[in-house]
Amino acid sequence: MQKSKIFILSGPSGAGEDSIIEGLRKFFTIERVITTTTREMRPGESQGRPYYFISRGEFINRRSNNGFVEWAEQYNGNLYGVTKEEIERVKNSGHIGTWKIEWKGVVTAKKIFPEIPSIFINAPLNILKNRIRRRDNVSEEYIKERTEYTKEWLKHKDIYDYEVINEEGKLDETVQRVKEIIEKNI
Repeated sequence: MQKSKIFILSGPSGAGEDSIIEGLRKFFTIERVITTTTREMRPGESQGRPYYFISRGEFINRRSNNGFVEWAEQYNGNLYGVTKEEIERVKNSGHIGTWKIEWKGVVTAKKIFPEIPSIFINAPLNILKNRIRRRDNVSEEYIKERTEYTKEWLKHKDIYDYEVINEEGKLDETVQRVKEIIEKNI
């Protein structure tokens, strides 16, 4: 089986995947797999940063024509998916690819691309809650909703090839562990 230079990084809200991916840039040239979404663009975002933004109708049309490798409807009602062209773009970049998806997407992706290593980024539940609270300035209802989704996520840890715990205040150590997993697999 051909080794992949694409790595799935996946974890619940507050796990720190984005911070880890940024930390990996110290060691590798990173090419992120960019997800396509129907969610509205927020201030400071642009096409391809951090998503490709399309209408719900266009998404459904592409999905009907098998245009997505994997897709899911998220808790917020928006559709998210990765196109076949996007995977090819990252594969052909010659760089280390990082693919950030949620657990349902990992199940699908591993069926299609079993050679892509998947890394579950996790943290204790109380730390996840505190990170969400600090980062997003959100309601307790939102935190409760995210916590329930995280509990569901934890039931599926066995689908991953690796698990890395991102403890509070230990981001550098977490990045180092993920770096070692990447080096072992390329």
